[in-house]
Amino acid sequence: MPRYDFRCRSCGDTFEVNRPMAQSSDPAVCPSGHDDTVKLLSAVAVGGSASASGPSPAPGGGGGGGCCGGGCCG
Repeated sequence: MPRYDFRCRSCGDTFEVNRPMAQSSDPAVCPSGHDDTVKLLSAVAVGGSASASGPSPAPGGGGGGGCCGGGCCG
């Protein structure tokens, strides 16, 4: 089940709520009971690894690039 982060505008606390995606935009009450909350945007990285070295060469050689067999389309 997805986790959504909220911040309470009344007390400033940040808290998490687990709920189905269909209820992602529903309001949430903070743990202290305040109703004035806002859903925070989260950046989530899924899989892979971070690297500052740039793109990997295409499999099978042929130089750099990561689309259209080594060249960039467009």
